[in-house]
Amino acid sequence: MTEDVPAAQIASLEATAREIRRDVIRMTYVAGSGHPGGSLSATDLITALVFHEMKLDPRKPDLADRDRLVLSKGHAAPALYAALAHRGFFPTEELLTLRRLGSRLQGHVDRHKLPVIEASTGCLGQGIGMAVGMALEARLSGRSNRVFAILGDGECQAGPTWEALMAGGHYRLPRLVPILDRNGYETDGSTEAIMGIEPIGDKFRAFRYRTLEIDGHDFRQILGALAEAGRSTEGPTAIVARTVKGKGVSFMEGKSSWHGKAPSKEEAEKALVELGAPGVVPPR
Repeated sequence: MTEDVPAAQIASLEATAREIRRDVIRMTYVAGSGHPGGSLSATDLITALVFHEMKLDPRKPDLADRDRLVLSKGHAAPALYAALAHRGFFPTEELLTLRRLGSRLQGHVDRHKLPVIEASTGCLGQGIGMAVGMALEARLSGRSNRVFAILGDGECQAGPTWEALMAGGHYRLPRLVPILDRNGYETDGSTEAIMGIEPIGDKFRAFRYRTLEIDGHDFRQILGALAEAGRSTEGPTAIVARTVKGKGVSFMEGKSSWHGKAPSKEEAEKALVELGAPGVVPPR
């Protein structure tokens, strides 16, 4: 499935995603820690949501009928922070405070630090439960806002993930859209070698989700799936997005070693050049 979106709009989203990827490299380099691999794999999904799909207003981050985004894989915080900064929720200069003591930009997203963060996550398997609760609350309050939750594939090895998904399917929540960043790797290696989750699409379907499987780096497919989910009236829609760990940086792509490791100065410079920026890193 693809969405008929003007080529200029697709090009704009692609350019924004490249800038977010550059920020992920800069942020994790300056911090000396963080999770570049899973941030880079989720960047296109986050870009599509924050810059195209979601009802958001940087001037009114607490708007009652805003759409919600729960980053259930909370370690991908750098990509979400960069997207929100470029969307105007806080100054982009603040991005380089990632993981510093006292910073609003902690290593895993914290709802007490930034008003636009909907849920504090990092304990895998918890975010999707909060997203289901938000979708239920919206229904009870008579609101039509949507609730998106980005999950990691290692997270799908956790029992609480499926308890929450079971509830979302049982209560037939059409405004709930879990999105799986299926990059195939977790901290210690391949998800299929450690604890296989395939056939993951069939599992979502068994839990009563209309399930769409897409290329998570193709904006036309991403926007098409989000549009399909938006037309749902019968129940929740799950999107399985096949992605590449470390997408956009050749020496990071498809390698679990970049799950939670910051680049060195030389690696950061090389990555920035690959991403179309001058190979100059900020001072630590």
